[in-house]
Amino acid sequence: MKTIKLLALFFVTCLALLNCKKQETKENMKESAQLEATQNEIRKAFYGKTSDGKEVDIYTLTNKNGMKVQIINYGAIITSLTAPDKNGKMEDVVLGYTKPEDYFNGNPYFFGALIGRYGNRIANAKFTLDGKSFELNKNDGTNHLHGGKEGFYSKLWTAEPIENAKNPSLKLTYTSEDGEQGFPGKLVTTVIYTLTDDNSLEIDYEATTDKNTIVNLTQHSYFNLSGKFTQPITDHILQLSADKFIPVNNVLIPTGELRPVANTPFDFRTPQLVGKDINAQDEQIKKGNGFDHCWVLNGKGLRTIGTLFHPESGRVMEVITDQPGVQFYSGNFLDGKYDTKTGGKNEFRTGLCLETQHYPDSPNQPTFPSVELKPGEKYHTKTIYKFSVKK
Repeated sequence: MKTIKLLALFFVTCLALLNCKKQETKENMKESAQLEATQNEIRKAFYGKTSDGKEVDIYTLTNKNGMKVQIINYGAIITSLTAPDKNGKMEDVVLGYTKPEDYFNGNPYFFGALIGRYGNRIANAKFTLDGKSFELNKNDGTNHLHGGKEGFYSKLWTAEPIENAKNPSLKLTYTSEDGEQGFPGKLVTTVIYTLTDDNSLEIDYEATTDKNTIVNLTQHSYFNLSGKFTQPITDHILQLSADKFIPVNNVLIPTGELRPVANTPFDFRTPQLVGKDINAQDEQIKKGNGFDHCWVLNGKGLRTIGTLFHPESGRVMEVITDQPGVQFYSGNFLDGKYDTKTGGKNEFRTGLCLETQHYPDSPNQPTFPSVELKPGEKYHTKTIYKFSVKK
């Protein structure tokens, strides 16, 4: 009898232990799922109000490595992007303002902005399409720049996290009415920002129109891979897969020439220190007050077109795109009027842009690739900024 009782007690104890183990496994799975959700998610929060009372939200995308990108639905602007250094330290690597109103009241540097309808300059703020002349908004002397005084960077976009996506993805949509800033056609634009587990920020652009129009979308983030926004970017090392660049005139409009980079300060076919020739006695450098030109990219389709490296931090950023050009701008108009996110001011050349795009002034340059979009067609392009480290 005693033996039977001992056996019964043994089985009850085993059953209890088994149930505890199952419960523990469930709890571990729950905790693991919660941890994964915390590390690979999108969070939404209130960001601020525009002068006309419109509420703006900020979305934080986080991947499993703890890398984050923050985007506001005003201008589809990237306000922050973190990346690890060679010691694993996460730091913000894009310039931005410290106060929401600086984005809302003009964004004079175009920090982090989604640029449209037309990135870069259009000469004399006009172009001809189908035999009809169109007058655009003049906001860069006599020229049209980055979509005009009220371009896409100053519009409230509709934001929507993409459900059940493999990686955190945010979809933003804006409808530009026919005639906005002088452009023909009602243009519906969608941009999707995706933060992947290999530390890439993917940007997918799409647009459709109901009339013949022109489109050239780009992203205008200023990068400083040091994470120190008062530090000049002249210590970064840049490589661009481009045999030619586009010379400009005195108001930074393309001359129409595609000039070989060989034996010029514009030769980044092999990695070069950004500061090496940035003050060279070169007529094109003088016109741009440094680098502010479009490079004619080698190859076609989605391919790696450039690499930016900061030796001190070890951060590397690859640029992958299907576009024919990239505007390398070395922050020559930054003038110290605004505070940085890490203290100090956004001074001369403390950030650089690598804006993937079609060539500037293409509508007025018959030899440049077409930027025309027709009804029934879909504008679609993709750019990826991929981060890694090199020790």
